Amino acid sequence: MEKFKKILKRSFCPPPLWTAAAALFGYGLIIAVAVFHVQDPFLRYASYLASAYALTVTVSAAVRFFRKRPLTGLLRSTAVGERYLTDAYFRNRVSLYTGLAVNLAYIVLKLAAGVYYRSAWFIALAVYYILLAAMRFLLVRRLNVQDEASELRRYRLCGILLLLMNQALAGIVVFMVHQDRGFAYPGFLIYAMAAYSFYAVTVAVINIVKTRRHKSPILSAAKAVNLVAALVSLLSLTTAMLAQFGGEDDPAFRRTMTACTGGGVCTAVIAMAIYMICRAGRALKSLPSGPRNS
Repeated sequence: MEKFKKILKRSFCPPPLWTAAAALFGYGLIIAVAVFHVQDPFLRYASYLASAYALTVTVSAAVRFFRKRPLTGLLRSTAVGERYLTDAYFRNRVSLYTGLAVNLAYIVLKLAAGVYYRSAWFIALAVYYILLAAMRFLLVRRLNVQDEASELRRYRLCGILLLLMNQALAGIVVFMVHQDRGFAYPGFLIYAMAAYSFYAVTVAVINIVKTRRHKSPILSAAKAVNLVAALVSLLSLTTAMLAQFGGEDDPAFRRTMTACTGGGVCTAVIAMAIYMICRAGRALKSLPSGPRNS
């Protein structure tokens, strides 16, 4: 695990020179692809990956910069700021509420796009995100409850709900493959969604690794929900890129890629859900009151 954390840190928290080079290359490439209307699928996919990485390292550098600069002193001059810097649970609570707000805005965007473009896929995805947001809200409300058994039961419930909701996600994937349909982002929106999706996945993975040291089932469950949301956004982005750049003369390729991506996301969600259920079950049994409360 320590080796994995070092690899993540070197990859997404590089030195300033490497950050600047990655940002210039990533942003320059995607701007060039958009301005010159490049049709080569390889260059388009490369621009998505490069811009997503550029956005990730840019945000990482900005966070590290402000942590070491006067902003930290400004935060410490206020009671709330001091608590944010010193209280890990309060900081995580603020982070969870902020993430919840961002996801609610994302849901509104999906619903609006679904209504405006008359897309059943956008609406279906928005409903799925609504359920994830509801789970995240229930978890945030239990964050300060100092009851290990209660946290573990909520953690297990989250795994069960993810397992049940995965059936709906699998159904969406099956319909997309069967009907050769998917999500479509008009205009430059697909570039913004590409950057957001890759960034969301990267941040979700890093946060899961970071929350392990807090040993809080509620925090772990919330970060797992964030990862599921990021993976689903990656799935919708993949189908959108296939629809826009995959070529209309090769439906078999689009179906295969959609099936592989959707199957991979569904399998990852199932694995996370089963792990959460089993982990919570074992932990509850090890508690003195486990047999009565579980």
